[in-house]
Amino acid sequence: MKSFLIALQFLTRIQLVTQKSWTAEDFGKSTRAFPLVGFVLGIVQMLVAWGLLQTLGICNTTVGILLLLPIILTGGLHSDGFMDTVDGVFSGRDRERKLEIMKDSRVGSYGVVAFVCLMFFTWSLLRDTPAAFLLPAVYIMPVVGRMAMTFVICRFPYARKEGMGKAFADAADGRTLVLALVTTLILLMPFGAVGYIALGAGLVFAFFFARYIKGVLGGLTGDVYGATELLTEMVVLMSILALSKILQYSSIMW
Repeated sequence: MKSFLIALQFLTRIQLVTQKSWTAEDFGKSTRAFPLVGFVLGIVQMLVAWGLLQTLGICNTTVGILLLLPIILTGGLHSDGFMDTVDGVFSGRDRERKLEIMKDSRVGSYGVVAFVCLMFFTWSLLRDTPAAFLLPAVYIMPVVGRMAMTFVICRFPYARKEGMGKAFADAADGRTLVLALVTTLILLMPFGAVGYIALGAGLVFAFFFARYIKGVLGGLTGDVYGATELLTEMVVLMSILALSKILQYSSIMW
């Protein structure tokens, strides 16, 4: 329970209990509860989506609110990590300089342009997703996205000798990964094949993305964890949209 509350307070603006003193061990162990944080966010997003669909239906306003809601709920934590990652990785500098750029609190032009493109593409995906798949999508996305974070934390080394994300990497092990995966499988059970296909697509993407970043930086950082989460959510949405189209096409054929 403590791990869940720490993870919830760190990854979101939702605070069930305010905890002011964390040890590095407590902080690191919270990675196993990341999918549960995704569950909380998914429930909130699904309820909001249901209310919007009942009142407004599928329209630009509905999609716009659903696009902004995760940023509001998380305080833009993963968005910041995504922009910092893009600024550093695509700076064309050497490894050490890339890591310095990522640590800089200022956002560069690469990061801003990439984030705008990401939001625009995510908006398009949400707009094209049929109403019957939209509620599952906004629930599944944060669950799988945070499972992907735990996955890359456990499977890939940390790039720096110190940093906030190092506490996660130091505490991550096989048991953490198994616990997070079992939790995720249970949380996705209500949506059956749709949830599990999205999970598979998300984890495959997270693996190759993390492997690419490791090749560039020699490991991952806290910013990369955030970028992994954000991009994995987009891949999950893409997979659900593709699945909806396949099922629609199959029904027409039969």
